[in-house]
Formats: sequence, C-alpha cells, structure tokens
Amino acid sequence: MNLELLADTLAAEPSYRTRQVWEWTARGASSYGEMTNLPAALRAELAARVPFSSLELAHEARSRDGTVKALFHTADGHPVEAVLMRYRDGRRSVCISSQSGCPLTCTFCATGQMQFRRNLSAGEILDQALHFRRLEPVNHAVFMGMGEPMMNLDPVVEAAHRLPDLGVTPRRTTVSTVGWLRGLRRFVDEVEEPIRLALSLHAPTDALRSELMPVNDRYPLEEVLAECRRYVALRGRRVYVEYVMLAGVNDTRGHAQELARLLGREGFKVNLIPYNPTGMYDGSSRERIAAFKEQLHRARVPATVRLTRGRDIEAACGQLAAAPKVRPVRAVAPG
Repeated sequence: MNLELLADTLAAEPSYRTRQVWEWTARGASSYGEMTNLPAALRAELAARVPFSSLELAHEARSRDGTVKALFHTADGHPVEAVLMRYRDGRRSVCISSQSGCPLTCTFCATGQMQFRRNLSAGEILDQALHFRRLEPVNHAVFMGMGEPMMNLDPVVEAAHRLPDLGVTPRRTTVSTVGWLRGLRRFVDEVEEPIRLALSLHAPTDALRSELMPVNDRYPLEEVLAECRRYVALRGRRVYVEYVMLAGVNDTRGHAQELARLLGREGFKVNLIPYNPTGMYDGSSRERIAAFKEQLHRARVPATVRLTRGRDIEAACGQLAAAPKVRPVRAVAPG
C-alpha cells in the first residue's frame, strides 16, 4: 500500500482514519470493503483513488513442502518475487525482496544473472509481506529475496518498522548483505532495534570470494568483517554468516579451517546452505557438508545447516529469477 498516497487522500479526514485503514490492512484485510468501521462512502473513495496494493500478482507457485512463491509486477512493469516458507514448528517466514533484480552479479545466484531494474519503495517491499499476511498469520521475515538490502537501506528499514503490526517483531526480522559497506555502516550506526544482521560470505579468502562475488573487489573481507564486528560490539548481537556449499569450490576441510580462523570464536554463527541449482555449479554432498560443519564445531565456531524450502518451484535460496512470463522493461541504473 502506498502509505503516502493514503495519507494525502485522507488529509481532510480525522487523523485516526489513516490508522484504522492500516490496522485493517496489517491484520490481513483483502480490500477496503472489509473495513466496516469506515463510512461506506470513504471506502468507495479509497477503492477508487488508492490501489490496495502497489504490486500486481502475476503468478503464484506452491511447493510440495508448503512453500509459496509469488511473482509480482510493479506499477511500472518490473518483476519482483517473494516467498512464504512454512515450517513444522509453526514458523511462517516471508522472504522479501528489496530490489527488482540485483546489480551485484554473484555467480551462484540466479537473481544476479537477471537484468537489474531498480530499487523498490517501502510500500512495494511491505506489500510483499502483506500479500502473504492475507493468506495466513506470519511471524518471521528475512530480507534475503531479490537485491542487496544495504543498497536500498531507507525503504528497507521503513518497511521493517511496519512489520511488527503484521506480527513480525524486530528480533524475528533479518537483513542480509553481501557486505555493501556504505549501507552496512549506516545500518550499524543507525538501526537501534534488535534486527538481525546476516552476512552473505561464501568464501574464506579474498581470492576465492572475488571469483564468486565481484563485490569483494570493492569491499574486501577485512573491511566487511570489521564492520560486522563493530555491529557485535555496539549491539551485543551476533552476525549470522551465510555460506553456500559448492562442490569442489569452497567446501573442503581446508576451507572450513580457513573460515574458522577468519571468523574466530566470538560474534558469528555460520549457516551452511545446500546449493540450490541455478546452472553454474554442483552442490556439495551431504557428507561433505556434515564434515565441514564438524570442522567448524571443532574450532568452536557455531554452525547449522539450513533447511531447504521450495526448491521444486525455484523458490529456495539463490533461485529467485522472475522466470515466468516477465514483461520486458527498460533497465534503470542503481539509485
């Protein structure tokens, strides 16, 4: 929902009207018609002047494991994907995109192979979560969909501030970054809420990381990890390290030992991610992942293996690419 347009439309109404509309929306209302404490004439005016969502649902896919992937188009025709992940323990986590496409071209990520379009507004980010909230209650959110959140920090933070109204507290909200330092520094300095920070790392050395992630040439490991350690010191919260397991590339015992030395024993928890096919690599075997995890544990570095969700509908980590029938659009430079 375009909250600025909503406020402008309701400028002549009592101030509580904007709050009423938002409360209905955050609780999962699917239209203005459901908002029974608003006058009928006002509901009709809102329906005519303020689109209920800034995104148009273009396609939806459902996985055997209960995961739902939605492909949206923005009002100007740009593709955006978001995912609802359902877990047996009751977690309902929304994976949210911050950009249409991504300009950073990580080699193992399908989004990085897309054409980058533009940053998303706070309303467009929030409308992804609201779409799934209309399906069922949600309680976790991860900014791990399309795009680099730290390149679009202000709308990301603005949307995150609204998520508690949907049922997602800051402690259950995670923002992921490849280490885009300009945004990461601001996140560390300015975001005081206990929002989790995740670092998309994927290699224990600069040479290998630059092969996988060109952004490392601009922001090498030493600088990125220094900022993460500053976050740990200032906020008293650890950083979650994402590490995708690529067969024969970054998954040897030696890589695990280098990663343990790089991170040290304090401030980080490693999340090992089984590779989800995007065409460029083979994923590590279960045995190799288990051995890597054990090596980290021996070095007293906490590590877990991520539970893969939605792989059969290309909704898993690194697979979002807005493939189904996306309308061609003109590229827009990052901004």
